[in-house]
Formats: sequence, structure tokens, C-alpha cells
Amino acid sequence: MDWCHYRFRSVWNVPARPEAVFAVLENAEEYPRWWRQVREVVPIDDRSGRARFRSVLPYDLRVTAREQRRDPAGGILEIGMTGDLDGWARWTLTPAGGGTRVLYEQEVDVRRPLLRRFAVPGRPVFLLNHALMMRSGRRGLIGHLGTT
Repeated sequence: MDWCHYRFRSVWNVPARPEAVFAVLENAEEYPRWWRQVREVVPIDDRSGRARFRSVLPYDLRVTAREQRRDPAGGILEIGMTGDLDGWARWTLTPAGGGTRVLYEQEVDVRRPLLRRFAVPGRPVFLLNHALMMRSGRRGLIGHLGTT
């Protein structure tokens, strides 16, 4: 097992139309307004940017993200990323009960040296840190959609 490799999967049920959810998720520059762990997103060009995020643990992760797929009709947004994390992340939106089922998938390798050193003993804490970040993201998205 590669202790520095992670696969994440989160499912959110959001009481808003898929088109409205997609419009928020495709605008990564605005994530810091509604997702408090996303501290900064700075565009590089129309398909890429740099992001900095931090959850409960006292460290920032920095990545450069590049759009890989944007399919409004299929409800899919996917990025490739490099930096402290190398890999990909994907949002998949489907209509569900008058709202939207939001599936977030991510597969990454940790590259940041400090996190690699603590890969084995820190893994449960890193997983919990990610889960807390995702829970906060869901709440923030729902709150933001309620105000837009």
C-alpha cells in the first residue's frame, strides 16, 4: 500500500437545481466566499489557477489546477492538479428528488515532504481532516445557493 496515495469520495444532497449548483462549482475563484477551508484561488488563465486550502490541521496545501473536463449537459467538472497534491478531482451532478446529488471524487498522491514523513501515523488524521473539510463545503454550498 502506498500510504501517500488517497482516494476520496463524498456525496452531497443539495436542495437546488443541478444548473444552479454547476454554476457555483464551475466558478472556482469564488470558492473562498462559501467554503472557508478554500483560502485562495488565483487564476493563471481561463483554464487553470492556483489554490491554497487548509482544514483543521495547521498547514496549507497549495496546488495548481487545470481544467480537464467541463460538461454542463453531463454535470461534470474535472481538474488535474500538481503541487502538494498530484492527481485529479471531479464533481458529478445528477438530478435527485427536486435537488441535486453532488458526487465529489478525488485521487491524489501527497507530494509535500512533511506530510509524506507522517504518512503512516498521520493517515487517520489526514482522512478526518478531509472529511471535515468536505462537510463544511457542503454546508457552505447550500448556504451560498440559498443567498444567490
